[in-house]
Amino acid sequence: MELKPLNQQVVVVVGASSGIGRDAALKLTQRGAKVVVAARNESGLASLVDEIRQQGGEAIAVTADVAQFEQVSAIADAAIASFGRIDTWVHCAAAGILAPFETMTIEEFRRVIDVTLMGQVYGAKVALPHLKQAGRGSLIAISSMEGRRALPLQSPYSTAKHGLEGFLESLRVELEHEGAAINVTSIKPAVINTPFYNHMRTKVGVKPTGIPPYYDPGLVTDAILYAAENPIRDYIVGDVGRLLDWGQRLSPGLMDVALNYVGFRGQRTDDLKAPQAPDGLFEPMPGYEQVKGDFTHLTVPSLSDWLLKLVFGSRV
Repeated sequence: MELKPLNQQVVVVVGASSGIGRDAALKLTQRGAKVVVAARNESGLASLVDEIRQQGGEAIAVTADVAQFEQVSAIADAAIASFGRIDTWVHCAAAGILAPFETMTIEEFRRVIDVTLMGQVYGAKVALPHLKQAGRGSLIAISSMEGRRALPLQSPYSTAKHGLEGFLESLRVELEHEGAAINVTSIKPAVINTPFYNHMRTKVGVKPTGIPPYYDPGLVTDAILYAAENPIRDYIVGDVGRLLDWGQRLSPGLMDVALNYVGFRGQRTDDLKAPQAPDGLFEPMPGYEQVKGDFTHLTVPSLSDWLLKLVFGSRV
């Protein structure tokens, strides 16, 4: 399968107002792609488009809640109306809650599933006809290492990411059987320093955190750029992600023991946050219209990602 170079592509980035999606949109336009950016946060999208245009790039924004199929469909419609085609669809949008399962409402659990899993399903549903019409392209899903190994206190998010992995596997084989020249990539980051943890709802009394160490969002963007030009099935980002994958394959029971030890305290900061504090679960959260989150001091390099770049090229 031969994919277009980025400077000939129209790329849709869903979940682009902050974090990985924002960084990807900026880097894609720096490489010459035209981008359509989408998210719920209208002001975040406006500032992103302004930044892209100031750098000489081409971008349009579509305000959309990915839990609503009609709004996801409108993203594709806007891309076709503005640029005439879609070559790559990158889906980053996700939502989370940190809480024991027993304290969650069904509405909270369902909302995480609707955004994090069904949003990806809706994206694939609307993107695939256009990718096929273009003759080739990439469907890039930002999954998570929680799609390989679930974490305590994040049961709906882990459920959504496990479901996403099953969906992508099924879809990939169907497309191969059909002979469609469409690359389906699952990118599975470890813990990444984005505002995701600022947006999470919490019912444990404190601001959530990922289990350190953190990795820079740029590592995930590198994987996105690579998958947009080079067919690849799975891409794990971060040394700890690769260790977690190995540990889960070796002994899920041993991983149970490890996560029982670090999974509860490791996802709590010392900063108090009440359950009724603002979050981004049901409504867009103001602020945090940025790539990086609050944990730069816990961010470390990834040796395995550095080695991949060294062996396979600067954009791997």
